[in-house]
Amino acid sequence: MPSAEPLEKVVELPLESVEEQGTVIVHCRYNGDGAIRIWQSTFLLDRGSNHRSKLLHAENITIYPVWTLIEGFSGISFTLYFEALPKGCTLFDLHEIIPQPGGFFVEGISRNNEDVYRVRIA
Repeated sequence: MPSAEPLEKVVELPLESVEEQGTVIVHCRYNGDGAIRIWQSTFLLDRGSNHRSKLLHAENITIYPVWTLIEGFSGISFTLYFEALPKGCTLFDLHEIIPQPGGFFVEGISRNNEDVYRVRIA
């Protein structure tokens, strides 16, 4: 009779490693009109170090170069997912670093235990 091998191996990581591997979720609200997009060069910048958390995924907004059209003056809500912030981070900025004017910038976001945030983008 053939022996059954497990399909997956369980890998145990130290707790501090798991904490560093979390995801930061930022729910954004933009009240403008016209068109909007997000660049892959959008980061969460830890104010206490030179750490940058990269953008992993975006929902309800397109990634450069494609535009998302906003109907009328209804604005748009979208969600951004980022790599984890360092465990010691208490304050950070959301910064879209682009080679033209108009990049998103939300400064001084206070860290919370859930790493889920709501921001308004002008």
